[in-house]
Amino acid sequence: MVTTSAGILLYRLDPEPRVLIAHMGGPYWASKDAGAWSIPKGEFVEADEGALDAARREFREELGLDAPQVAYAELGTFAYSSGKRVTVFVADGAGFSLEGAQFGEFELEWPPRSGRTASFPEVDRVEWMSLPDAREKLVKGQRPAVDALESHLADAGAG
Repeated sequence: MVTTSAGILLYRLDPEPRVLIAHMGGPYWASKDAGAWSIPKGEFVEADEGALDAARREFREELGLDAPQVAYAELGTFAYSSGKRVTVFVADGAGFSLEGAQFGEFELEWPPRSGRTASFPEVDRVEWMSLPDAREKLVKGQRPAVDALESHLADAGAG
């Protein structure tokens, strides 16, 4: 069965486009940078949950902040090589503040096969990055979303 997720890619123009992305938390990603960042996103929980509703819920769960109350556009659905699919919504996050962010956590047996469970943050930091930097830092399956955002901004006359 294909895993489906939804996420929110906020951008701002200052004056060049920048996007808000998150470095994945946990021991596997701790010493990685390139290819270790993600759009705030997650899996659908309910079968009847809408993609934007799932994206907003996951944004809140991962960052501890409500997604801004602005207009969202569906940027597209992007497939990973594994078959996983993520629907990405985009919005102007010019006034969005990271103040008060509290990252969600997950539990994992760590170290492996130790029988001990530890808690780790879902993400350990978030940053506004230029589009070229975001393309380098994002996991491979999400990089096409940056290209789609560039097209979206160009079509809107903002890029």
